[in-house]
Amino acid sequence: MKLDFAKGDGLIPAVIQDSKTNKVLMLGYMNEEAYKKTVDDKLVTFYSRSKKRLWTKGEESGNFLKVVDILSDCDNDTLLIKVKPKGPVCHTGADTCWDEKNSEDIMFIKQLQDFIEKRREKMPEGSYTTKLFNRGINKITQKIGEEAAEVIIDALNGTDEGMIMEAADLMYHLIVMLTYKGYRIEDVSKELRKRHKK
Repeated sequence: MKLDFAKGDGLIPAVIQDSKTNKVLMLGYMNEEAYKKTVDDKLVTFYSRSKKRLWTKGEESGNFLKVVDILSDCDNDTLLIKVKPKGPVCHTGADTCWDEKNSEDIMFIKQLQDFIEKRREKMPEGSYTTKLFNRGINKITQKIGEEAAEVIIDALNGTDEGMIMEAADLMYHLIVMLTYKGYRIEDVSKELRKRHKK
């Protein structure tokens, strides 16, 4: 990647984004040396304009930013760095430098499938998920049918709270089925995105 450090008097802005949530965490600046160190160490290092030196994010707090990917913009004078943050990013203790929470409830669905995949790998005794995997696809799909019917019943004649609870049960069993068949919830999302484009 050929970056244009000259345009900004030796510095380029680096936008830091969480690789999982896509939240923008912070903005910093890099000179060529900071960029090379970031690439080599796989930890985000900035050039601190106030300290006049290289500064690896987390060197004092332990809240490092582990590099997942580095992208350059079309002019090669701004970076987008996707990271896995270890702890809060802002010096104030906030998740982001804009005092936003670095989480979205929808992202829990991915975490849930990660958890279900671990259950399938380890198959701990006494786990309901283990029991479903042991019973196989017929039992899993039967449960999906039962939960779908319960969602319909609550939507028509029950409470909104009951409908949400049954929808959560349906979603859980659907994710168990996808995991059993070797697929991810993201595969369903890709299919929906494809349809939406049409």
